[in-house]
Amino acid sequence: MSFDPDPDVVLCNTFKDPYNTIVAAARTCYSAKVVTPGDVDRDDKSRAMRDRIYDSIYQAGHHTTIQHPTFQFILRRVSRQFLWSFLHAHPYYNSEQVSQRYVEVKPQNFATPPMSDASREIFRAAVKEMMGAYFTLMELLGPDVEREYYAIYPARKREKEKWASAIHKRVMEAARYVLPVATHAHLYHTVSGITLHRYHRLCRQFDTPAETRIVVEKMVAEVRALDPLFFRALEDPIPLEETLEYGLFEKSLGLPKTDGAFLREFDAGLGPYRSKLVDWKANGPAVMAQSVRSVLGLPRERMEDREAIGLVLDPAKNPYLSEPLVLTEMSKLSRAMHHPHFTFRKKLSHTADSQDQRHRMVPGTRPILAAQIGSERPDYILPPIVEGNGPARERAETLFTRVWEAIGRIAELEGNSEAAHYLLPNAVPVRFEESGDLLNLHHKWTTRLCYLAQEEIWRCCREEVEQVEKVQPEFAGFLRAPCTLRKGAGKSPYCPEGPRYCGVRVWELPLDRYARTI
Repeated sequence: MSFDPDPDVVLCNTFKDPYNTIVAAARTCYSAKVVTPGDVDRDDKSRAMRDRIYDSIYQAGHHTTIQHPTFQFILRRVSRQFLWSFLHAHPYYNSEQVSQRYVEVKPQNFATPPMSDASREIFRAAVKEMMGAYFTLMELLGPDVEREYYAIYPARKREKEKWASAIHKRVMEAARYVLPVATHAHLYHTVSGITLHRYHRLCRQFDTPAETRIVVEKMVAEVRALDPLFFRALEDPIPLEETLEYGLFEKSLGLPKTDGAFLREFDAGLGPYRSKLVDWKANGPAVMAQSVRSVLGLPRERMEDREAIGLVLDPAKNPYLSEPLVLTEMSKLSRAMHHPHFTFRKKLSHTADSQDQRHRMVPGTRPILAAQIGSERPDYILPPIVEGNGPARERAETLFTRVWEAIGRIAELEGNSEAAHYLLPNAVPVRFEESGDLLNLHHKWTTRLCYLAQEEIWRCCREEVEQVEKVQPEFAGFLRAPCTLRKGAGKSPYCPEGPRYCGVRVWELPLDRYARTI
């Protein structure tokens, strides 16, 4: 049995001569001149040396040269669950995928994983109901979103036709919470050669081993057709049963027989937060200030901590903070932000976490979903616009009760939860810990505090900044929306979004007045 429909993988761009490029780069390290791919493939003697070198560096773990060849794939008919669980669960990639916030999902666009006929009937009936609920919610939420939108942009009410599409996008953003994680995505996905080797070695793991194996095998086949030698040392995939996680989790395979103790403990620990600050470097501000003095070769008597921190975090003094290219990692002084570090305990919907994990330099330990998803009751997060609309909230709650029943039945029929979990709604919570340094969190916070950011991510970022400023007030006032940074840097217009301007003069607001519904 396979996926229906089968995922589609096409290699659309790549390096010329990738295998020879790897060895040419390796030989250049020990050569008085640059060695070219043609040099390593000149004759039989050169090719024999090439293969010996490749085998040697691969076995020794000297893999930086395998990063040089890069492969860009077009992926179609892959599930959102696969993207979250595998493709975007590490930092070494680039993706541009279709957005559920801005592109309406078609009812037929979902993946059906391998399962028995009886389970498939239950699965497809549940998906049909979820897709129906998606369109029902759009109808129910339309008037509320329109009212909120014109409260922000009263002048636009005179040209309703012109702004109908913008309103519909806000409606889709909220309605997508009831869609299944089986919903299809299409995207460009670019990885280096070493990442592709790693994909193949560890493609059989929770939560989507079957879909991951299919997609990765197709990636490998595409590259092998281009250059048969590239996978000369390709190792076999580690069987699912031999993965670290399986060995520790095998007694709970399928829907865990849990009493919900972990969920209650985790949620109680969060208190009123969606993202709670649980750890930080106590001396982060002082170390950051000292690192600024070290860059400039200044003693403490010449520059106090407050001045040093402001030199980096105040956009009036550090204009790089208002640059669209994000130059902080390239700047000697801005790199001082690497030293402060923060850890958060988080509870996000699957759809919001799929956005959150794209901040690849703020990594999280995301769970095996089966360890957190029980069959005894629905577990979900809904956006405020849905919570505030009685009929929409009731429709979602009724739907989720039926979906959880279907998940339980499929898991029982199949003997495990892999296929069943493709029915989980985008609203299902993901509970995890996430850490990052100030430099990368600064980029995330200032980007996602924009009122155009996805509402749930925006809310979490506001909570995180509020907590950081309480425990380390040295950073207070510097972590704000991009328009505020541009104003501080003296750049006009303050909002960098042009016609997408949110309609709120956020640059005039203190953090405790950041508020939005859509």
